[in-house]
Amino acid sequence: MDKPLIIGIAGGTGSGKTTLTKQIRERFTDDVSVIYHDNYYKAHDDLPFAERGGLNYDHPDALETELMIEHIKALKEGQAVSCPVYDFTLRTRSDQTTVIKPAKVIIIEGIFIFVDSALRELMDIKIFVDTDADVRILRRIVRDVEQRQRTLQSVITQYLTTVKPMHEQFVEPSKRKADIIVLDGGYNLVALDMIMRQITHHINNNQE
Repeated sequence: MDKPLIIGIAGGTGSGKTTLTKQIRERFTDDVSVIYHDNYYKAHDDLPFAERGGLNYDHPDALETELMIEHIKALKEGQAVSCPVYDFTLRTRSDQTTVIKPAKVIIIEGIFIFVDSALRELMDIKIFVDTDADVRILRRIVRDVEQRQRTLQSVITQYLTTVKPMHEQFVEPSKRKADIIVLDGGYNLVALDMIMRQITHHINNNQE
């Protein structure tokens, strides 16, 4: 198998990273595998649930990026990996893992993936999804309340105390590391078409 095309998709919380990733995956199906940085949040089984809620999950050190790097290197060599699965309702890793298979295109998605230089160096294309902060917080509120069993007040408190300052300290500056900045994520049809063409070119030139 030829070396895969590795695409990093970064951006702030609620920016539209997952929408863009989903559209690429739906277009190219089995030719694409996705690895989510969110699943590499560190386990906190040693802490009571109430204490887990007080941790800063919006700092790069909250994630086990070294393990993710190992897994991406294995995928590059054609080896499947067992990726951890993070349970956001329990605020720790679940006891499940998910198998990610090597593919012609590997998408790495996450808020902090451009912060770590060793992780960045594995990427062939770095895409930053840039969306207005008001839109992002509204999307985060809806997601966290509906999908992660958070209260509205807890989402707002977390946003003001850690999400926003960590975004300004780590995520926003990492935008300068991107090759492509996409406004409004998967809803930017011009940018989406450019990205799809690049992936199609790679896949067509690496037919078995």
